[in-house]
Amino acid sequence: MVADLTSLSLLGAGVLAGAMNAMAGGGSFVTLPALIGAGVPSVAANASSTIALYPGGLASAWVYRGGLTEIAGLGLRPMLAATLAGGLVGALLLLSTPGLLFDRVLPWLLLIATLALAFGRQIGPALRARFRAGPATLLTTQFLLGVYGGYFGGAVGLMMMAAWNLLDGSDVKALNPARTLLVSAANTIAVLCFAISGIVHWPQTALVAAGAIFGGYAGAVLGKWLPSAVVRVATVLFALAMTITFFIRGYH
Repeated sequence: MVADLTSLSLLGAGVLAGAMNAMAGGGSFVTLPALIGAGVPSVAANASSTIALYPGGLASAWVYRGGLTEIAGLGLRPMLAATLAGGLVGALLLLSTPGLLFDRVLPWLLLIATLALAFGRQIGPALRARFRAGPATLLTTQFLLGVYGGYFGGAVGLMMMAAWNLLDGSDVKALNPARTLLVSAANTIAVLCFAISGIVHWPQTALVAAGAIFGGYAGAVLGKWLPSAVVRVATVLFALAMTITFFIRGYH
């Protein structure tokens, strides 16, 4: 009975996380606690969560494939290359570095992302009037986001949208296709590294992945017709909730 409940909780976490990743990001904040609750050690749970959510991300990217556009005037190919390189660095860092320090830094990263999402429309025009973000700035930012995505990945989609919104001022909903593709790119390299390392707990991962595939596809379909204002408000509220949660987790 306990095993059945654990399996259902992992499957349900995958469905919810896949849908969240498709519409706003942050699905790993559902799957990571679920895997830890199922008895998977934290670092292994982090790697397992990344692999479990990967198929759902691909499903979302497939739904969004017709909406891919340039980001701040830069094509997706150089952005993809920067993300892949960053993802490799981040995955190798995770496999060789204890996560305690990162648990302390993570809430501050989430706070920055939340503020950028909440006030990007007001801050963005002022910054863009005084500072022109060239390709080098955008690619460097994307590389660092790829490192973060490969290392931990929690809310990396939110952070990508926050950065792009500041640099380009694009609508949050319009950024979803590119965000989904580039998050999947960072995860592609991380998935390969984690699978080779042997730290993945495959039975639990398979359950989460099964739910995430369904949730990722359904969430992308839902995200295509939801109003931009709804997506933006939901994204900011979710980011705020996750920021508070991880401050409590990291410091108490």
